[in-house]
Amino acid sequence: MTSALRLEEITPGNFKAATTIRVHPEQEFAVSPVMQSLAEAYVHPAGVAWPRLILDGDRPVGFLMAFLDIDWHADGGTVRRSGLWRLNIAADAQGRGYGRFAVESVAAELRRRGTKELYVTWHEGAAGPADFYLKLGFRRTGELSEEETVGVLSL
Repeated sequence: MTSALRLEEITPGNFKAATTIRVHPEQEFAVSPVMQSLAEAYVHPAGVAWPRLILDGDRPVGFLMAFLDIDWHADGGTVRRSGLWRLNIAADAQGRGYGRFAVESVAAELRRRGTKELYVTWHEGAAGPADFYLKLGFRRTGELSEEETVGVLSL
């Protein structure tokens, strides 16, 4: 991982680069394609989705999308939560610290906004991201959201 890592807002100038990010085929069950994520960002109220292209220098290596202060239905009630909605690291860029950079970047943005916890959900499975999130300090909450495991990281 280099010091040239940065996030960029999705713009007409980098849209194509963002939408060509592809994870390993065996991971496709666990994360939606970038195009679907951008469509979801568009149909939610402004300020809910925080999509970003992950760049190493000029090279697109991944995509992330955070959710900000949404109504989350938990234990029969509704709470406000923020967290990591999507994380797609290009198949040829995995294992180089880009995922960690993405999570740390979302954590920094949430801290800046005064948030105390970062939530994420994941599909369980051999090629799923559970180990990645747990190694970063997330803990399982015991909840499921749309059949996905819910994890939380204290900020």
